[in-house]
Amino acid sequence: MAPGAVALSLVALMAVAGAAACGGGAPDSASASRSDSVALPVTAVAVTAAPELPSVRYDQHVFAGGIAPAGASPINPFRRDAKSAAEGEQLFKTMNCDGCHGGGATGWVGPSLSDRRWRYGGADGAVFQSIFFGRPNGMPAYGGVLTPPLAWKIVTYLQSLEPPKAVPTQSW
Repeated sequence: MAPGAVALSLVALMAVAGAAACGGGAPDSASASRSDSVALPVTAVAVTAAPELPSVRYDQHVFAGGIAPAGASPINPFRRDAKSAAEGEQLFKTMNCDGCHGGGATGWVGPSLSDRRWRYGGADGAVFQSIFFGRPNGMPAYGGVLTPPLAWKIVTYLQSLEPPKAVPTQSW
């Protein structure tokens, strides 16, 4: 059960228990004759679990004990599709990604996205997570303004880039 659902279940349980302890249950003959008490019916509270985000596993990570955690590796629906890569390039420019990552994603105030050195992992799913949900210290989350398919097209564009011949020695 999700942590939020557990908390809601506990609140509902406490409300029912509190109502019963305070005489909020079915009135007996003594409380029914008192004018200062009000009998409130206790109704069942339906608690639904919040939808859980899918567990994401990055297969390029090192797994403790060599055992991969439960989860799935996100699949890029546009992988190696030239048309989608071209659309992703246009989105990269339109969303001003090149304002931080430079023209051709070669790096500027933000890191290069074409040199195959990634701070948070270079698998399609990791790059998608960076675009869609953002990263600390400067990478905004674009999931509020881009649909997942559009974010995947930017991933496709970035994965289509050829690494530069000369790569600076600084590594992120």
